Amino acid sequence: MKFLVLGAGAQGSACAFDLLRRDRVEEVRLADLNVDALPDFLEPWSDDPRLVRLPVNAKDVRQVKEAMAGVDAVACALPYYFNLEMTRLAVGAGAHFCDLGGNTKIVEDQEELGEEARAAGVSVVPDCGLAPGLVNILAQGGIDTLDEVERVRILVGGLPQNPEPPLNYQIVYSMEGVLDYYTTPVLVLEDGEVREKEALTGVERVEFGEGVGELEAFYTAGGISRMPHRYRGRIPEMVYKTLRYPGHAALMKGIRDLGLLGLEPVELDGRAVVPRDLFIEVVSPRLRKPDSPDLVAMRVEVAGRREGEERTVRWEMVDRRDEERGITAMMRTTGYSLATTAWMQADGAVEAGTATPAECIDPDAFVSELAGCGLHVRREERAGL
Repeated sequence: MKFLVLGAGAQGSACAFDLLRRDRVEEVRLADLNVDALPDFLEPWSDDPRLVRLPVNAKDVRQVKEAMAGVDAVACALPYYFNLEMTRLAVGAGAHFCDLGGNTKIVEDQEELGEEARAAGVSVVPDCGLAPGLVNILAQGGIDTLDEVERVRILVGGLPQNPEPPLNYQIVYSMEGVLDYYTTPVLVLEDGEVREKEALTGVERVEFGEGVGELEAFYTAGGISRMPHRYRGRIPEMVYKTLRYPGHAALMKGIRDLGLLGLEPVELDGRAVVPRDLFIEVVSPRLRKPDSPDLVAMRVEVAGRREGEERTVRWEMVDRRDEERGITAMMRTTGYSLATTAWMQADGAVEAGTATPAECIDPDAFVSELAGCGLHVRREERAGL
């Protein structure tokens, strides 16, 4: 099998690493504007002909087409605004395609390419990271195992193992992405209807084992993808919340409510300044701690009835940074999930056409594949709601 990974940042590099470890992978092309410097964990393949570094400008259609020629699947770890055009080019090249998602409108546009993808005999699967991605697959698995579903609760967070005040947070992927999730209206199912909630509200305390302890969960956008719309009128309650250490939501809500995360420029000494840009510029250096280990905590819970009996199905995972290789927990859970999706597509486990992971990927098979990558998702089932 031959793969193309678009984007050689943190998630793309982790995706390439996971693919290179798999049997039957003949070639992994890692493409970006600059691919001269590899992260340390890819160094073992620096002289391996299976790893091909391609300097590619994603805005140059000719370069992208050349990079896609002859591959079985494309895994896209570029910023979300490239996803639609990369999808079109992959379908045209006769290659399966998956990406990290991040924008529901673009996912809807990708779905319109379904007939073209089926005609080409390829699958297109957007939203393939941790959240959206893995959590949606698990939620769907719970929904499918019950006759009636009362509620779906998804809790996910990327956290420092050694939190430092005042925010007890460190950047684990993109500060811009985090702030989008903190400022965008949140979709939930409430009484079976799609409703909007304010981000950074709905705070509740939750406990995690494996040395994590007490966390807080609160509404944020993005992670639930389009599932509330799919299950409108069929499931009474469905929520997605982000996990942080206690007190984080109140601090960030105060910062947001003071206007410091706004996108409308303000005049400062005769210059137009975007408050969010200034905030990111000032805060990011203080939250970017590459030597500080991170962890990912995840819980997906689906409650309902099977054969008239109340049942609750729960999946849970706590993953920590791979210290030996220097791969963060966020890179592992997101990049490996993307790689696993691409692998399953190339292996024929996903039907041709366009669908989100929850609609087309078998949860048991996916969890089994992740276990082979060192990501262990525990499933429990108990009586009651």
